[in-house]
Amino acid sequence: MAQQTNWISALRIYADRRMLTIFVLGISSGFPWVMIGSAMSAWLKEAGFSRTDIGFFGLVAIAYSINFFWSPLVDRLRIPILTRALGQRRSWIASTQTLVAVFCALIAFTDVASGLLWVKAMAFMLAVFAATQDIAIDAYRIDVIPDGDGERMSAASACATAGWWTGYAGLGVAPFILTDRGFGWQLMYLGMAITVVILIILTVLLAREPDTLRESRQRESDARYAAIVGAHSEASVTALVAGAFVAVCGGVWMILGMPGLVSPTTATTLGALAIEFIVLAWILRRLFAMEATVGQEYTANALVWHQKSVAWILSTFVEPLADFFRRNGVQVALSILLFILLFKVGEAFLGRMSIVFYKEVGFTNAQIGEYSKAVNWWVTIVFSALGGLVNVRFGLFRGLLTGGIAMAASNLMFAWIAVVGPDTDLLVWAVIVDGFTTAWSSVAFVAFLSVMCNRAFTATQYALMASLGTLARTMLASASGLMVDKLEGNWPLFFCLTSLMVIPGLLLLTYLRRKLPELSVRVRS
Repeated sequence: MAQQTNWISALRIYADRRMLTIFVLGISSGFPWVMIGSAMSAWLKEAGFSRTDIGFFGLVAIAYSINFFWSPLVDRLRIPILTRALGQRRSWIASTQTLVAVFCALIAFTDVASGLLWVKAMAFMLAVFAATQDIAIDAYRIDVIPDGDGERMSAASACATAGWWTGYAGLGVAPFILTDRGFGWQLMYLGMAITVVILIILTVLLAREPDTLRESRQRESDARYAAIVGAHSEASVTALVAGAFVAVCGGVWMILGMPGLVSPTTATTLGALAIEFIVLAWILRRLFAMEATVGQEYTANALVWHQKSVAWILSTFVEPLADFFRRNGVQVALSILLFILLFKVGEAFLGRMSIVFYKEVGFTNAQIGEYSKAVNWWVTIVFSALGGLVNVRFGLFRGLLTGGIAMAASNLMFAWIAVVGPDTDLLVWAVIVDGFTTAWSSVAFVAFLSVMCNRAFTATQYALMASLGTLARTMLASASGLMVDKLEGNWPLFFCLTSLMVIPGLLLLTYLRRKLPELSVRVRS
């Protein structure tokens, strides 16, 4: 009876108004992936582009992978007029949603067959503002839940996951069904832009600005960095800021495909990313050395304007990353980031090529929409809610471990379809199994990222970790089409290989369990 009461109490959490708000915001997060992902892949395929071209087009979404570079601005900068009317979190969400709608509409007025370069540019800008929207939405989801309320944090993760899939799979059904009934892709993109406008209205009506201690903590950080700047030579501080500037420029350069030097291949991008991490490691080492010489008491000296500016930049852009490594230790922090990068890489390879696979096997657009989207939608919603409940009672480690194994095993269902052919019954079961395992693992994964955040730097630290997870979907999975081509279209072997890609992530998870007490206990505080 006591266990039954606990389950009922956990279920009542979903009746909280905040959960409905988080669900709607999750829809806004998932829907842009239809515009730059599945819908665009189908449009490009019908326009005659190759699998490799379609795979590399996905690099426009790399903005999601490095949005942590500008995520501190979402915490610190106030949008004139809107902030006073809506609050900081809601103003950022509404403004970025508006820009997503604008660039989606611009794509609608372009012929992809003759204007691919323009479509790439518009899709990239759409991805930038959608990724910025995600920063604000994720920070809102964490801030609106009281610190230490682990049960509601897990439920919020489930609502966010269900909402994301509602936007991606639920709303993503319409373009595929309607194109099979004679409507063109350009009209579909105009309809998607109008849908975003409706989501903006719902956001303004439902969301309530959260009360946090973020601003007071930011002032404390500003004062501490002012003391650090005042206690060291300008040359040392300037070198630190210059290193941060190089890191940001390097990230932007990688987003643009490293123009002027190399072609945007996975190997060269990984090399550039390694250099980026070396620069960041140097910045952190210098920062920790400078902090050690200041002492325990930080007294802000009288600084001139440019010193205050430098202190603000360091406090805004560098301290969230420094806090993450300082709090966890370098070895554990790097292990956390590597786990986040690798955990869903197999799912990412499958997702990037799924639409191409369906069409090559012989499924129609209507079948793709009805089965891979609609069925996956309700399956994900149901099992996201159940996954949130289970994570509350049994803990993050078990949720991540079992979810990761099941997620990898579900890829074998698609290998079976590749052997059998366009069997709709088998497709339904594959979609159900894939939706179940994806929802289960995603809820645990989002809860894991949320627990790892310091509430003083919610937006930046969550964006840092979430962007690394997205990196597998964009940078690494961009080679998925090339991989299929190298396998000469051997889809069964491709899906078998993707199922093995989870092994490194699970080994890291086992290591982290011994280092992080949060993984060995329930999410409940």
